[in-house]
Amino acid sequence: MQLTPDQLIPEFHDAVMELYFARKRIALPEAENAELKARLAAAEGNAADA
Repeated sequence: MQLTPDQLIPEFHDAVMELYFARKRIALPEAENAELKARLAAAEGNAADA
């Protein structure tokens, strides 16, 4: 399927918006993952000290 330049613009805009919202959706799980990794590292550090 070949699109004209006039058709490509809204397609590109839609793709950019989808990416924007996808990144917003994954921001919270990424932050939670970072927190859990930090807690795990701290717990492993405490276990090694014991």
